[in-house]
Amino acid sequence: MQRSVTSSSPSPSPAPVHLVAGASSGIGAAVAAQAVASGARVAVCGRRGDVLRKVAEGCGATAYVADVTDRAQVEELVAAVVRDHGRLDGVVANAGVMRPGGVLDLTDEDWDATLRTNLTSVFFLARAALPHLINSKGSFVTVGSIAGLRASGGMSAYAASKAGAAMLTATLAAEFGPRGVRANTVCPGWTRTEMADEEMREFGGPLGLGVDESYAEVTTLVPQRRPAEPHEIADAVLWLLGPHSSYVNGTTLTADGGTTMVDPGAVPFDFRLSER
Repeated sequence: MQRSVTSSSPSPSPAPVHLVAGASSGIGAAVAAQAVASGARVAVCGRRGDVLRKVAEGCGATAYVADVTDRAQVEELVAAVVRDHGRLDGVVANAGVMRPGGVLDLTDEDWDATLRTNLTSVFFLARAALPHLINSKGSFVTVGSIAGLRASGGMSAYAASKAGAAMLTATLAAEFGPRGVRANTVCPGWTRTEMADEEMREFGGPLGLGVDESYAEVTTLVPQRRPAEPHEIADAVLWLLGPHSSYVNGTTLTADGGTTMVDPGAVPFDFRLSER
């Protein structure tokens, strides 16, 4: 693991220390920036060193280059954050990957890589961080997906991994709530991120749609008629990390513009649908 400190000298105030995994772009980068702006000391983690350091430099965080799918690197990461900052108050498990395909389409490698990134990394982070979160009465937040709450075709591994991550997080709440730790999951809908932009290109390309047009198409049935911006999901994550959600534990918070409340059986009353 490589470490690059980009923040200024340590703050003398007892500011909370948060570790954000998967912070090289998108939601993770937004969480880091907003956490620093709120007065927290933030450690950001990712595999892409150059990109991660730019994020850290841009918001005043500390960058730690590590692969959260590797147990030893996670243990070293958490130990380094506690050594450098003196404590650990919050962890955001945001690393994620999307390998599209149904059960008959996915390779063994697709399945293993998806579960290791989206689910096993959450386990590694929790196991390494929990002793410190118990000491600080801290908070653990997993960034899930509404794909883990509602079934659809073409994303078997992704949906299974996100559903598993949400349940793993709930078990942390049940087991460690009595010791002062809160654990919750945020499930975004479509959000403008690097990964989602690539999905829009793959979806819209064959249809002759640009990225913006593709987002408009996939959010047609979303009550707010648009995707989220990363900072909107970061707001939900930071609320769960902070004191204003002090009695919220083991919950799965959807931040999806109302997507999961739509009744599919009522959609044809407002829209004319046909199979592609």
